[in-house]
Amino acid sequence: MEPQELLDRLNDGDLDARIDEVYAVTGPGRDAMRERLAGLVARFAEDFPGHPAALFTAAGRTEMGGNHTDHQRGQVLAASVSLDMVACAGANGGDRIQVRSEGYPDVVIALDDLEPDPVEYGTSASLVRGVARAMTERGYKLGGASLRVASSVPGGSGLSSSAAYEILIGVTLNHLFCGGRLSSVELAQIGQYAENVFFGKPSGLMDQLACAYGGVVHIDFADPDAPAIRPIDVDLAGAGYALCIIESGADHADLTDEYSAITSEMGAVAACFGADFLSEVDPAAFWARLAEVRSQAGDRAVLRAIHFFEDDARVPQLASALDARRFDDFLGLVSASGVSSATHLQNLHAASDPAQQAVGVTIALAQHLLDGRGAVRVHGGGFAGTVQAYVPLERVDGFVAGMEAVLGEGRCHVLSIRSVGGGVIAG
Repeated sequence: MEPQELLDRLNDGDLDARIDEVYAVTGPGRDAMRERLAGLVARFAEDFPGHPAALFTAAGRTEMGGNHTDHQRGQVLAASVSLDMVACAGANGGDRIQVRSEGYPDVVIALDDLEPDPVEYGTSASLVRGVARAMTERGYKLGGASLRVASSVPGGSGLSSSAAYEILIGVTLNHLFCGGRLSSVELAQIGQYAENVFFGKPSGLMDQLACAYGGVVHIDFADPDAPAIRPIDVDLAGAGYALCIIESGADHADLTDEYSAITSEMGAVAACFGADFLSEVDPAAFWARLAEVRSQAGDRAVLRAIHFFEDDARVPQLASALDARRFDDFLGLVSASGVSSATHLQNLHAASDPAQQAVGVTIALAQHLLDGRGAVRVHGGGFAGTVQAYVPLERVDGFVAGMEAVLGEGRCHVLSIRSVGGGVIAG
């Protein structure tokens, strides 16, 4: 549709029901979201005059259980959250994908040049190129597209801004050129391929799948081509808690080597048993051969493997606690996961920069403010980035104020879980 028609539909309230479905907002919240989307459409029309327009979204994600288990084909508990990336986009009739994002350089990708480029590693351009390449390899014929992107997912914060970006590009191209035939799982796999091969980061599939799928999901990656996904009905507010994600102030965007070391060291332990992934190793056999594994893989690798075995086993327990509305049990398991990440996985700070201890300080401050209530743990990849806390509703205002008094205004986000991961808002 024409951008003006899209603006009219937003302003007339024709899209309110879809906005409510995607963002679970009403009243002032809906008005603010409508204004945000209308502003994006207006900027798209200014940047790309004469192009048709549609609106797309991809959620940020939170990892609720299973820290660094997905890349070992283990289990995770994850959710799509209220912070998201949105795009106003349309086909441009050419042979280039062009993306304009607020605060970032413009991206222009030629569809006849979709080979990985090491010069682009770590850039948005590499992700667009990788997503386009994966779609063409699946037999889809892409055309040129123009996108104007806005984000409320802080970059480098542990809420998976790169995965949300990959899913946003995928959802957009899927709608414009693939007839919407690619599933959430396929879009997640495409995003992971782009991140691994084109961006240069050896991530698992959890981030992309949580950004694409929606809601809270228990995922088993034993078969990465067909992960087992079970949605879980979760009412945090009904349990008396709010989910907070706190930015430590240290950016994790340039810590690929630290993440890669976890993957390679866990893989080294698996190799001691003739396996590729720790999920293929019997924990009893690991403990029985511990002296041998220490000699072959090293002590840090052994500790990280211990974390995997313990956290992977915790995920179904977390899911079961949520299913049964045993939220106190859930919080205890979250806390245990945080301890394991700190002592075994060792991802609270980077070995390359031991003076930077922002995550540890953030966790200590959150624990002080919670005063024995709720739970707190490192969130996502770790080393920098964010901390996750479950905060009693009656303490939220004081908790946010206390965190931001030390870390800075806007560092503590009170999030909700949303049922839509990646999707079309209007188009």
